[in-house]
Formats: sequence, C-alpha cells, structure tokens
Amino acid sequence: MKMILVLAAALLLAGCGSDEAGSAQESISEAVSSAETHAGSYKQISQEEAAEMMTRDDGHIIVDVRRQDEYDAGHIPGAVLIPNESILSERPEQLSDTSQIILVYCRSGRRSKEAAQKLADMGYTNVYEFGGIITWKGETVTE
Repeated sequence: MKMILVLAAALLLAGCGSDEAGSAQESISEAVSSAETHAGSYKQISQEEAAEMMTRDDGHIIVDVRRQDEYDAGHIPGAVLIPNESILSERPEQLSDTSQIILVYCRSGRRSKEAAQKLADMGYTNVYEFGGIITWKGETVTE
C-alpha cells in the first residue's frame, strides 16, 4: 500500500512540470530505491543448479513449502516440510541458522517464490528458489 501511495505521489508531482516537483520526484524515487535495497532478497536458480547444489556437503537444507498431503505424495529426498502458510513473522524452528543455504521448492513455483521472499525478509541470507516439483527431473520419494 505504501508503495502505491509513493508511486501515486510521484506521478502527481511529475505532472506539475516545475523544478521543485522534479526534485520531489527524485527524492521519492531515491526513497523507493533505498527501501528496495534494504529489503531481503532470494536468488532464483534453475532446477539443474539446485540439483548440483544438493550434491555438495555444505550444510544446505531443502525446504518443501507445500501442504502435508502434497509432501506425502512425493518429495525430493531429504526435504523438510515447512508449508508456506506456516511461514509467518517468526523464523521456522527447522531453520535456526540464518546463513544456512536454503533450497526452496513447491509444486509449480508460486508458493516457493512467496516463501523464499518471506524467509529473505526474516533475515535469511542464502535462500535459493528453484520452482516446482512438477518439472523436477530428479528423484522423488514417498513416506
């Protein structure tokens, strides 16, 4: 909502045409850029990159953000289930290290992007999102 108000103000001021309005627009643009710079971010990678990262012994964790029934139907070996809907304002107990490499996936990629952004916003610094299991060419297991 803030972003919409800031952008609306910028557009309104841009239409004024005076140097003062231009200066105000520049200040607003700088504030928006600064806010985006400070927000957490995740890295989107290909499934091939994720598969290669999974072969490393680097302390990574694979996070499935689907529902329990989806996870039970088949998931990537070693993945832990942390449903996207359960990622709120507190850090998940399975993710105690904010600098740990976290590989995030879901069914199609929508929820994994949401979850990855929420984790990044919580201060996790090595979050990698790699889409959905529906296009995963690697192994899956059921429990």
